[in-house]
Amino acid sequence: MIVAGVGCRRGAEGAAIAALVRRAAGLAGCEIGVLAAASFKVDEAGVRAAAGLLGVPVIWVGAEALAAVQGECATRSAFVAAAVGVASVAEGCALAAAGVGARLVLARIEGPGVTCALAEGDGA
Repeated sequence: MIVAGVGCRRGAEGAAIAALVRRAAGLAGCEIGVLAAASFKVDEAGVRAAAGLLGVPVIWVGAEALAAVQGECATRSAFVAAAVGVASVAEGCALAAAGVGARLVLARIEGPGVTCALAEGDGA
């Protein structure tokens, strides 16, 4: 299963998140089975809206699971690390939700206020 991990600024619109996920899937030549976002974004309506637009469920990744996969992430942001405590949100969410042994299919790409990465694994 392919997991789209996303990170976003507060108030990001669902359409913008969904558009970037679609772009990522197109770049990787795959279909998304689930959207994953950090549990500290659970109140972000845009993430839920994006899942609805994409027709996939959302997995909320807890802080411990997100921290556990940071060593497997290809990209890191000092700004994000200072803001939320981990250096890679989109890649971390994708890997954590995809499960043990997951691999990145597409490293983080960026859009206006949104990031997305894709991982493949059996966990989702």
